Amino acid sequence: MTDVAASDFRQPRSYVRLDTILRLRWLAALGQLVAIFVVAQGLEFDVPIVPCVCIIAFSALLNLALQIAFNPMQRLEPTYAAALLALNIVELGALLYFTGGLQNPFSFLFLAPVLISATVLPIRLTIALGCLAVACASALFFYHLPLPWDADDPLVLPPIYLIGVWLSILLAIGVTSLYAFQVTEEARQLSDALAATELVLTREQHLTQLDGLAAAAAHELGTPLSTIFLISRELEKTVHDPSLAGDLKTVREQAQRCRDILSKIAQLSSSGAPFDNMKLSTLIEEAVAPHRDFGVNIKVRLAVAATPEPIGARNPAILYGVGNILENAVDFAHQTVEVNAWWNAETVEIVISDDGPGIAPDMLKRIGEPYLSRRRGADEAQNARGGLGLGVFIARTLLERTGAKVSFTNRIFPDHGAVAQIVWPRESFEGDAPKSESAS
Repeated sequence: MTDVAASDFRQPRSYVRLDTILRLRWLAALGQLVAIFVVAQGLEFDVPIVPCVCIIAFSALLNLALQIAFNPMQRLEPTYAAALLALNIVELGALLYFTGGLQNPFSFLFLAPVLISATVLPIRLTIALGCLAVACASALFFYHLPLPWDADDPLVLPPIYLIGVWLSILLAIGVTSLYAFQVTEEARQLSDALAATELVLTREQHLTQLDGLAAAAAHELGTPLSTIFLISRELEKTVHDPSLAGDLKTVREQAQRCRDILSKIAQLSSSGAPFDNMKLSTLIEEAVAPHRDFGVNIKVRLAVAATPEPIGARNPAILYGVGNILENAVDFAHQTVEVNAWWNAETVEIVISDDGPGIAPDMLKRIGEPYLSRRRGADEAQNARGGLGLGVFIARTLLERTGAKVSFTNRIFPDHGAVAQIVWPRESFEGDAPKSESAS
């Protein structure tokens, strides 16, 4: 089995680009300016235009300064991105102070910077921004100028309503940010797991390509080495100088040694070349062989069928997938692992079962999800599986790419243990093998 370290594929949390935040800040500044113009000129409400425009002008000047001083395409460190989002919250709080505080319907825009942070920044910075937004909203509950309104018919909102607005902002920041963070984290984990799958398959294919290159090198180098060997042997017979004869003998012996090494490489490659075809029984034996020396009895049974045994191309994805599931079965088995296979004209099936504790009910429907884990105590660890995560996800993904359907169940009581069922349409399993061999 190919080991994959988390450091090989886990990517750090994506940093947000400066250009992205600047675009959001420009959009916010433009929206705030339009809102003030509409309220002051369209609705003819008394709005403190000068302080509001000064705040928006400060935001615009800062945006221009950042665009000039830095490359907008660069990715910001989380702390700097959080600082700009915090500045957005403070600027919004200042505008709301002059335009009615929590009575202003735009007070819910406190949610936007925190929501952005939840999708791209670490959780500690998101919590800090959420606390800042709640603090600004709380301050606006007590300190703010009157809401711009018709002087002849002033709007007076009861305190209980403002408390409800404050509470709704608090809950919206907490709930939506938590939801956004959870969704983003799951998407990130899925992306990392898929990257791990690609890495495993790439490594397996790279190994088989090296095998093919070794076979080609052995074939191509065989002829010149044979020529060197023959010429050095003939020269050795005709040269009478002892020192020169000794050197020619050394050349002949080393050429023969190279021929022997290449012969061994060719023999290894001929028995396991990347495009060799293999019977189902051979595939199972190759997957089982590495796990026979771990104190677990592995029983392999092939059902007798009326149709010929299926033959497919030696596929690294199938070998890795079957091997990984078998490795899990050996890890959790008490004494025995059974590998049963059968086929007919339509399907090819492999069933791997063990006599271990089985799969915990709360994990049974989630097997195959990336980074699936189960926290458990020492006693529980003896009775339920844990840690069936990335490895099973990779195995399942690779097998399903070959056309297989993979399912996991537990044995029926009173038996105990897990059962993994892998089923291919026969045409998918034999898709890469010559039809003449498959039918033989």
